[in-house]
Amino acid sequence: MELDEAFGSVGQFGRSQKRLTAFLVLLQVYVACQSMLIVLVGAVPEYHIDQGEIPASTEELARHVRFADNFTSIATEWYLIRHEAYKVNLASSLYFAGLLIGNIFFGPLSDRLGRKPVYMSGLFFDVIFGYVTAFAPSYEIFAMSRFIVGIMNGGMSLVSFVLTQEYVGKSYWALTGSLTNLTFAVGIAIYAFLGYYIREWRFLAFVSNSPGVFFFLLSLYVCSLVYYGLTFSAGELGGNLYLNVALYGLIEVPAFPLCMFFIEKSWSGRRKTTTSFLIFAGFACIFTIFLPENSGFFFSPTLLALCGKLTVSAAFNIVYIYTSELYPTVVRNAGLGVCSMTCRFGGVLAPFVPSMKTLNPSVPFMVFGISGVSAGFLTLLLPETLNKPIAESIEDLQGPVYQMLKNKKVNQLEENT
Repeated sequence: MELDEAFGSVGQFGRSQKRLTAFLVLLQVYVACQSMLIVLVGAVPEYHIDQGEIPASTEELARHVRFADNFTSIATEWYLIRHEAYKVNLASSLYFAGLLIGNIFFGPLSDRLGRKPVYMSGLFFDVIFGYVTAFAPSYEIFAMSRFIVGIMNGGMSLVSFVLTQEYVGKSYWALTGSLTNLTFAVGIAIYAFLGYYIREWRFLAFVSNSPGVFFFLLSLYVCSLVYYGLTFSAGELGGNLYLNVALYGLIEVPAFPLCMFFIEKSWSGRRKTTTSFLIFAGFACIFTIFLPENSGFFFSPTLLALCGKLTVSAAFNIVYIYTSELYPTVVRNAGLGVCSMTCRFGGVLAPFVPSMKTLNPSVPFMVFGISGVSAGFLTLLLPETLNKPIAESIEDLQGPVYQMLKNKKVNQLEENT
């Protein structure tokens, strides 16, 4: 039985599938809190140094510095100011470096060992080292724990995204993928709300990490991946193939018709939409250079920057969905890992781009703008995946039947009839 046949027979988005994907989508709230942790935990309040000359050592600095605000952070506890201020940014870069490594290794591992064991292991160690972060006795242990949390968080969230795609039929991939990224943004807002009321950084780190325990316990009941099992013969599955498929996709119920109408009708295709969003974001960044600061609200650099941010977020969302549709089942997570790895690499480098202002104030805008425009045009070299068949193996990509189904005229005829 082919994949599309299986989902067509038992339902693409049944009740149990909705529950599973809802759980994985809500997991992004926890992922977002871990990703944004350093923004508040590493905040540096205003401070005053009693004596005129700058203390030479951290111990000396601790005796003479006074912090003005009433919140604590790693900067106030370990006096990461002056010559030690770089350590806050270093902790942030270590986290993103961990995300980079997690994306590299977790993708191929989940393709080889299965999604669930790799996902469960990543979430378990993510929670453990999240608590190490909250109770770290020194900066060195804090930085080390952030690096490991980055590895686990990046790999685990990548696998969970693939699970939201593979638990449902292909026609719902755009919906589940979009909801995943939308919930991540909601998680950032929730973390900001927590940070407003929780002023002690260790307690904030503890509270932000605690939902991970809840999600881990619930994950113990998440079923084994049906989609991955379909790539093996029925004999290897011990006769449980049809039981698994029927159990988790028995009833077909239309969901979110308005969202699906927007996704399927308004978007002209994954490739075209990604291209237009990236190019607009790039031009928005470049045009900011030529706008004066006092040019009115509708022509202000701030509004243009917000529009650029909106389109970058939209392109980021679609790229994940697009990548999952490009790769066959057996290497899908590895392919998404490469995509996500590039993003994390950008996260490591991005903090250093503003320093290019020393060369010219316009250089950072040109770097980000040219990156967006060039990425947009390069996307045109890729094939379209909207309403196209799913490849289940490497051999499918080269098969004559698959190539025929990819043909635009054949798909148009199928849609018309």
